[in-house]
Amino acid sequence: MVFDKQAYGGILTDIGSHQVEPFLTYSGATDADINFARASNLNNSDKPDLEDFGELSMTGNNGTSFYTRVDWFTPNGQATWGDGRTFILGTEGNIECRKYNDVARQAPASKLFLTNADKEQEIDCIDKSGFPFFGQLILDVINRTEHAMTQAHVFKAAELSLLAQDLADNS
Repeated sequence: MVFDKQAYGGILTDIGSHQVEPFLTYSGATDADINFARASNLNNSDKPDLEDFGELSMTGNNGTSFYTRVDWFTPNGQATWGDGRTFILGTEGNIECRKYNDVARQAPASKLFLTNADKEQEIDCIDKSGFPFFGQLILDVINRTEHAMTQAHVFKAAELSLLAQDLADNS
């Protein structure tokens, strides 16, 4: 397999964007400042254009804190590929998202851990996120509507991912 960073944009643009969008959704932030961003090829020197590790931190314009780590590392004993985790912290609670992997518990996994003033919850999201959201998103594209999410939201998630990747590339 050939990896061309010019084609996929880097790990924060590629996989990290799928963490930035939920941060905006769950936190209610409409913008954010990037605190730090890092992207590296730590273990695949034979594929120089592959970034196999990335992490970034942002602070939302409403004060929420966001950290995510994404990677393509898959030890032989791991039940699924790579790992992507997201942490969102606010003054009223926090969220941890575990996509793909819930180490030593379940694979594939899609877990959301929520803590607020009332309780702690573990929410199993596997097979619960496809519809109606993705069906509505497809209809939004076809009909030029904004029911699944607004274009401003989509563009902001993309912009923040690109800015994080640029910061990582130029640090």
